[in-house]
Amino acid sequence: MMDSVKRSSVTPSKSRLARTFAKVLHIRVATGIAPDDEIKKPKPHKVVKDNQLKDDLDSGSFDDEEDEIHDREALEALLAKIFASISSVKAAYAQLQFAQSPYDAEEIQSADKMIVSELKKLSELKRCYVKRQFDISPETTMVLAEIEEQKSLVKTYVIMRKKMELQQKVKDSEIASLKQKLESLNSQNRLTEKRLNQSGPLYVLDNLHLSGLSPNHFVTVLRHAVKSIRGFVRLLIDEMKSADWDVDAAASAIEPGVVYGRPDHKCFAFESFVCREMFDGFQFPNFSLPNESLPERRRLRQVFFEWFMELKSSKVKDHLAQKPRSTFAKFCRVKYSRLIHPRMEMAFFGNTSDRNLVSAGEFPETTFFAQFAEMAKRVWLLHCLAFSFQPEGTIFQVSKGSRFSEVYMETIAEEEAFNTTEYDPRVAFTVVPGFKLGKTVVQCQVYLLNNSRSR
Repeated sequence: MMDSVKRSSVTPSKSRLARTFAKVLHIRVATGIAPDDEIKKPKPHKVVKDNQLKDDLDSGSFDDEEDEIHDREALEALLAKIFASISSVKAAYAQLQFAQSPYDAEEIQSADKMIVSELKKLSELKRCYVKRQFDISPETTMVLAEIEEQKSLVKTYVIMRKKMELQQKVKDSEIASLKQKLESLNSQNRLTEKRLNQSGPLYVLDNLHLSGLSPNHFVTVLRHAVKSIRGFVRLLIDEMKSADWDVDAAASAIEPGVVYGRPDHKCFAFESFVCREMFDGFQFPNFSLPNESLPERRRLRQVFFEWFMELKSSKVKDHLAQKPRSTFAKFCRVKYSRLIHPRMEMAFFGNTSDRNLVSAGEFPETTFFAQFAEMAKRVWLLHCLAFSFQPEGTIFQVSKGSRFSEVYMETIAEEEAFNTTEYDPRVAFTVVPGFKLGKTVVQCQVYLLNNSRSR
């Protein structure tokens, strides 16, 4: 019985000693005090049976499994610290790039120090892994590493946002600069266009003298007048479309029975109508204006040339305001009343206020009348120049069905030009009249009948 008591009293002491020794080993491993050459080999999981439970408790196998779990957690914590450090390096590198443009010395030094610090930290983590020196509290380390990694990611995104905002500012600045250049170019174009509308190519005639007058000068003024007429026709057609007029029916009413090669050729009918009205009476010195006196015959050329030079350099609006009773002012009033029908003006503007002002001897300040007045000025200048020649220039046009002659005519639609060797082309209508200046012929512009379509 004595022996049995002694054995029972000694056995628990040994068991406690074994457990204490296992705990000491566990602490040494966790704190990194284990020998450097010790290599832990993963142990296979054991299936614990009921009849082995007491033996496992006595032998400390559960403590070994706890060691394995702790080692895995420590390794995961180490990896988390590595990823956090790499994210910090990326953030520092992004900061370094951002600080280079525009150049910021302080930010570059700060980013450089951060990159060096993080590289040192990575080197230290490598040493810890090689020597199996892990953290005692891996759970806390993993959380802190995750927080650090997220902070680095946020910092990277903030830097990227700042970089994109800076790039956007640069682009906005470039856009603003280009807009300013575009506005400047548009302004220059408007000034050039305005100058051309006012004097066009007539600046070459600034130093012109009556003795040096030639048909080339007349052709220059004619081209200027035709350009103005076509601009007014475009405005007229736009107003018709805005008023829901049937433009095709209007063209057919002006020139009935004409087959056009293309739909947009119908604008030539309106040009023909405007030219007929504006050039009507061109062959007379007073332009068929009623009750208009003329200068003496011997001074006729000189007076018309003086009128030409005076009006050429004047703005039409200023000239009409300063000389509302002049011959040119009367010409504007007569031609407007004949060209713009009251129903047309009512359809365009809802009233006839422009016409009423013109009839009362005044001049409207509308865009429509301003463009008409500019066209009238150019036609009047051409008339003055024609009567500055000796002998004076004459006007002509050809009637419908006339045989086409290259001496006196040119087709206005070049893409519809006809081969005169295949058939005998005929004129549908005259668009722009022609002129004769002594022995010089300035061709009229005509639209030809399309025989291939009318057959």
